[in-house]
Amino acid sequence: MNRDQWAIEALPSWSALNNVRLNGVAVSVLKADRGCGIVATKDTVTEDPVLMTVPRELVLSVGTIWEFAKSDHHLSSILHAVGDFGQNARGAILIFLLVQITATSSDATRRIGNAHPWTDYVRFLPTSFSMPTFWTDEECQLLRGTSLEPALRIKLKALDREFAHLRASTESLDCCKVWWDPDIGCLTIQDYLQVDALYRSRAMDLPGTGLALVPCIDMANHGSGDATNAWYETDVHGNAILVLVTGKTPKAGEELLITYGDEKGACEMVFSYGFVDPNLENARSLFLSIEIPDDDPLKLAKMEAFDAAPGFRVYTSYDEASWYGPFVWLLCVNEEDGLEFRVLQCNDGAKELQVSWKGAIIDGVLALEKCLERSDMWDIFRLRAYVAIVQRIKAQLAEHEAINEKREETTTTEQIGRPWISNIALALSRLEAKLLHQAVTQFEDTIVHLLNTAEVRRYLNAEEIVDEPVQAFDNGEDDDFS
Repeated sequence: MNRDQWAIEALPSWSALNNVRLNGVAVSVLKADRGCGIVATKDTVTEDPVLMTVPRELVLSVGTIWEFAKSDHHLSSILHAVGDFGQNARGAILIFLLVQITATSSDATRRIGNAHPWTDYVRFLPTSFSMPTFWTDEECQLLRGTSLEPALRIKLKALDREFAHLRASTESLDCCKVWWDPDIGCLTIQDYLQVDALYRSRAMDLPGTGLALVPCIDMANHGSGDATNAWYETDVHGNAILVLVTGKTPKAGEELLITYGDEKGACEMVFSYGFVDPNLENARSLFLSIEIPDDDPLKLAKMEAFDAAPGFRVYTSYDEASWYGPFVWLLCVNEEDGLEFRVLQCNDGAKELQVSWKGAIIDGVLALEKCLERSDMWDIFRLRAYVAIVQRIKAQLAEHEAINEKREETTTTEQIGRPWISNIALALSRLEAKLLHQAVTQFEDTIVHLLNTAEVRRYLNAEEIVDEPVQAFDNGEDDDFS
């Protein structure tokens, strides 16, 4: 849809009309093509640290949207039609935004839904985005070797499925003919990608409300660490407020910056916001997939019985590399260790897979991890986990280095995509490589430590003793005694 847009200079009029209170700040166009942001209009004084107040009825959350639906038959029909998708914050907000954007589009032949302050506010929101969901196929190739490449592929497939579900659920509704009718239908997957991008880049976890979009406050840009000079909160009346950080005294013309999450990694920043924080020293956090080996006799049972993300997160905390991934433990144990699967016949005829550890029934991979922690073989299981993780990280680094070698061979005349996108992809690649190199070094130190623990040494010595008779029967042939 072609969305009508208003200049940001008209936002003060909208704010005054809808009782948004501004105290010494304004939303302005920033220099150097940096879009819009919130800037101080005077030297800040600390008598009243509340810089902006947005009435609670303007805050978009799953609760307020369902309240709107009580008096908006079209919105209510759509929310009910999509089922569970409309019951969560993201789904409800995406649908609400689609309704408002349709009302402002020159392509729409008729209005859908009731008029709302957001009907005009969406005219101030951007129509172009820097997130990878809007990159060309060639530009997405720049992400090869990074953890964002598979995440982006999964995200695009998920968006396609959601859009198909939206269509299948609502195309029979009379109010949605403006979206789907063969002759007048105007809603496309690109429109859906836009509202998803608006949600991802602007949603905030508002205290007392949960995930929500807050007009005007959502114009604030990101600043990490000491650069953060404002934060958002909910006041006693349920209004959303922007508050000056204690001790900060921005001058007139200085930008007010909130943090989008100092703990977020480079991959998540690019994925959700389309930029890399220039203050990052490494990627801070990333997720790598890992597979159960095909020669594992319990592979299918493990995949069926345990619902866990097939991978692990590598992250830094106080300059120390760590990892988290319950799925990894499935690579570390098997039947001989005490893991057992049984197929049970239920009363209704259905079959159920029961999992037990050394005879005790367990439910989920987290329960398995707790059992392993209590085991006398805990250091051995940890050793197996660290070895598997280091192997996976080294494979990722090898892929990264091979891709970089090809990239260095590319001449400037063969530059792929828009230069600023190439810079984002390159920065992400370098930050992730730095984190992975740090993790390999520290995890290998842990492996050496575990190899020298009494428990592991006893286990390995016992294994060698068991293996000795096998070696005695060596007849020079390549028999497999594994």
